[in-house]
Amino acid sequence: MNDSRPRWPPLAKLVVSLLVLTLLIFLLFRFGVVIPPLILAVVLAYILTPLVNRIQERLKIHRGWATLLAYLIVVIAVTGSLAVLIPPLAAQLAVLNLDLQLIIENAGDVLGEEFVIFGQLIDGSVLFERMGQSLQGLIEPFIGQSLVFLIDVLTSFVWTIFVLVVSFYLIKDGQALRDWLEKLPPPEYREDFVRLRDEINRIWGSFFRGQLTLAFVVGVIFTSMGFILGLPFWLAMGLLAGLLEFLPSIGHGIWLAIAALLAFILGSNWIPIPNWAFMLLIIGLHLVFQQFDLNYLIPRIIGHSVRLPPLVVILGIVAGAVLAGVLGIPLAAPTIASARVIGRYIYANLFDLEPFPTSRASAPVRQPRPRLARSAQQEK
Repeated sequence: MNDSRPRWPPLAKLVVSLLVLTLLIFLLFRFGVVIPPLILAVVLAYILTPLVNRIQERLKIHRGWATLLAYLIVVIAVTGSLAVLIPPLAAQLAVLNLDLQLIIENAGDVLGEEFVIFGQLIDGSVLFERMGQSLQGLIEPFIGQSLVFLIDVLTSFVWTIFVLVVSFYLIKDGQALRDWLEKLPPPEYREDFVRLRDEINRIWGSFFRGQLTLAFVVGVIFTSMGFILGLPFWLAMGLLAGLLEFLPSIGHGIWLAIAALLAFILGSNWIPIPNWAFMLLIIGLHLVFQQFDLNYLIPRIIGHSVRLPPLVVILGIVAGAVLAGVLGIPLAAPTIASARVIGRYIYANLFDLEPFPTSRASAPVRQPRPRLARSAQQEK
């Protein structure tokens, strides 16, 4: 490297940085429609990379052929699962459509009476009507966003091809891409970049692959228990439980509210107990499973790197839904966990602390970086 080459003055660096940042923000808003399918492609690449690595190691074939074979396996597995699940699920949904009016009428009969609470007379029919209007107002925007998301991304042939092609090349040329990104930071900061990259990759990889495994395990458990207990629409409720695992901290509450309502209004399909007792049984078993899920399944399947305080996750889900729609809801937890890693690194550098204390325990005092030492020597 030629040290006699003139350096950019600080003002020029600041102006160029601001111009580049402005250009990136403009491109982000101008081509924002590409971001959701691009995120889906990255997610798909994260999920399939371990499978491609294993196929390549076992069969000793080119990575492109291993990637193509992995896609073929996934397509066959998804098609087979849909062929098995769709017929009974469609039958249950048809029954649900027929019984929906009955559920509403039964709920109206239960809640349509007058109650006296602390000396105040409450008309249950008016309360039930207002609850229905409020629930409809909450559900309609969410359903509308979901349909728009599915129509624009998943059911669009062009975007589907885009997702598959981008994810294919992300897996096939992943190592070359990682090598290129690793060369971007200055040499003295390259080690920090690699450490941050590996930690963030571990968060996202463990989240997506672990979340799919966790959703499958929870779906099987809830489907089996729902069938044994006679929970109405046990297959649909089991699949819903698996999907709601992608909503940490609030997914359990949503499922329990729906299941308790079904248990109280319809009762068990074959257990001869009162509806209220069946509802209490469902609530009690779910509370026990929730502790099993939080203290055993999640730490062993997903790990501790993505675990966050429940309040932080709930606020993150709300913020993700506002900023990115439906796609921002399941991505809230790994995004916050990644921001925590980057924020910890920035905080450590601002106050001259060790940014990786667990990996550099033998170096309690951080040594100055070579770049800073050279800069001080040049000033002299």
